[in-house]
Amino acid sequence: MTPSPSDQSAPAKDLADYEVLIGVAGGIAAYKVCQVVSRLVQRGCGVTVAMTDAAARFVTPLTFRSLTRRQVFTSMWQAEGYYDPQHLALTERADLFLIAPATANLIGKFACGIADDLVSTLMVGRDCPAVLAPAMNTRMWENPVVQRNVKTLRELGYQFIDPVEGYLACGALGAGRMAEPEVIVDKVARLLKSNLPRAAGGRQ
Repeated sequence: MTPSPSDQSAPAKDLADYEVLIGVAGGIAAYKVCQVVSRLVQRGCGVTVAMTDAAARFVTPLTFRSLTRRQVFTSMWQAEGYYDPQHLALTERADLFLIAPATANLIGKFACGIADDLVSTLMVGRDCPAVLAPAMNTRMWENPVVQRNVKTLRELGYQFIDPVEGYLACGALGAGRMAEPEVIVDKVARLLKSNLPRAAGGRQ
């Protein structure tokens, strides 16, 4: 089948010069983030990944390193007794900070300003817009405390890619399933394109 003119004219590297920092939390939905990273990289976006300890139990750092061809950050502590504050610089060059999957635990930390691991520390010290793609059990998503935290973050300017209904890892059917990779990538792309890349003199 011959590609249509519109297919041929689609920009292959429309996100060139943009930088996205992705924080990956522990949850079965972490495997979907591999597709998000791959699609962003294919569109020319620079992607750096930071992971929680729990996230590394679902997807190995090597997987993201292979997809991004960059170092993957898993801890603030690179060696015993040594702290590298340059990790905070990751958000200084990022055009957007995406958290996927955004667990109830991380959402709670962000809402309370807690910074007790790499991902939460990067969020507290970020210098770019933040987007969260939640994923959790339906009862957790509907918990009033979680919804209060989500409301707090929305009011603070955080953007959300809301979870959808579907089959969850626990076997239940309900809301809490992380949005599909193409939905997340489309949202990220729209937000990025609303400003020039920092590398090109965009948002200061």
